[in-house]
Amino acid sequence: MTDVLIAGAGPTGLMTAAELALAGVDVTVLERRTGPGLPRPVGLQPRTAELFDLRGLDTGTDSDGPSGHFAGLPVPLDHSVWHTRHPRVLNRTQDDVEATLAEHAVEHGAVIERGHEVTEIETTDDGVTVDGHRARWLVACDGAHSTVRRRLGVPFPGRTETYVATLAHVRLAAASDLVPARAAHFSQVTRQANGYWSMLTPLGDGAHRFVFGSTTTQPGRDAPVSDAEVTEALTALYGAETRLGEVYGASRFNDATRQLERYRHGRVLFAGDAAHIHPPLGGQGLNLGVQDALNLGWKLAATVRGTAPAGLLDSYHDERHPAAERVLRHTAAQRVFTAPGRGENVEALREIVVDLMRTPDGNRYFSGLLSGLGHPDRVPDLDLTTSAGPTRLSALLHDGRGLLLDLGDHATPPGFRGQVRVVRAATADAGYRGRHLLIRPDGYAADPAELARWFG
Repeated sequence: MTDVLIAGAGPTGLMTAAELALAGVDVTVLERRTGPGLPRPVGLQPRTAELFDLRGLDTGTDSDGPSGHFAGLPVPLDHSVWHTRHPRVLNRTQDDVEATLAEHAVEHGAVIERGHEVTEIETTDDGVTVDGHRARWLVACDGAHSTVRRRLGVPFPGRTETYVATLAHVRLAAASDLVPARAAHFSQVTRQANGYWSMLTPLGDGAHRFVFGSTTTQPGRDAPVSDAEVTEALTALYGAETRLGEVYGASRFNDATRQLERYRHGRVLFAGDAAHIHPPLGGQGLNLGVQDALNLGWKLAATVRGTAPAGLLDSYHDERHPAAERVLRHTAAQRVFTAPGRGENVEALREIVVDLMRTPDGNRYFSGLLSGLGHPDRVPDLDLTTSAGPTRLSALLHDGRGLLLDLGDHATPPGFRGQVRVVRAATADAGYRGRHLLIRPDGYAADPAELARWFG
């Protein structure tokens, strides 16, 4: 018997596995795919990049990356106001992110079994059996069409799709002047013409990400994507001078919005798209799932080890369900501005919101909302000086343990029994100088007086 089984080796499943393995938990990941998926471009939001830093993971460098957007409105979001080392959205590909996380998970002892499609699940009060694999816990990270969710008959309430769109990775044989010459803000790479809408983003070396849909016809969600369909859309949007070279990967997506009522069902927990789906507006999906994993990993590990205080595991749902609800609400709001055929009233509202986003406070609100930096308990990656020399806060959390950070001269909390690492340091940051912080493994601060609540 293993401690934890994870269904799905996407970013959410791999990050969860890495967190559990880092804490010494025996974890196995079951993945249907035998190799990496498409090199689908994804954006690491600033907060997700900060979480990668917490575990010493490479985020890459992308100083010219996009600044993020809300509903494609023509106002760049300024993330630098949040005191972050990652003020821009970082361009990565999903297979690259998965390779980074898989290496990290395996390095700490996780096992990844590829070519294993989950088919049968049995649950009991003290464990779960998945296709003959016995475990104490199962974490379902198997995506929007979760087999685990369907096999257990867990309801997935919400709103069905209103459109189906196509994502195609293409190389162009020729391009008109209408084709964007470089990656740019969302508002500069979108277009609507001749019954189609699109976003066409150059990826380098002649490759482009082509997202498009029709305002008059809807393909089936599972219908194959043909070269003829892509050619027709390219011609309608970018003229006959724009010619398709090849399609090297394509899929469909829709704007359905759904969320589980509970993220825990006995010995089974849900994370990422298995727990919530929403339109891909603002680039939130991967980021929301990775942040689920950082919240769940240390709590489930403490539960497995028998050191978790009462209610710790249930706090995963209590914290992450509202976080996903916020994303579902603001992606629903973005739909208003991005829907084809906007009416006069929507255009009037659009103008007001654009004006609001151009104010310092308005821009700060939207940048905090989309980037994840606006969480009230987030602590920036402070520059510190300890007895061992200069360091960064993120470096003190690489081991995945909690941290009691004394930036003044504070007494150890009553009842302390070594549950977390204690570090005394100094910082030049006036907002944190002299403070006493209990920092959880997921990088959020708690009151040191609540040490027992989080660590027992």
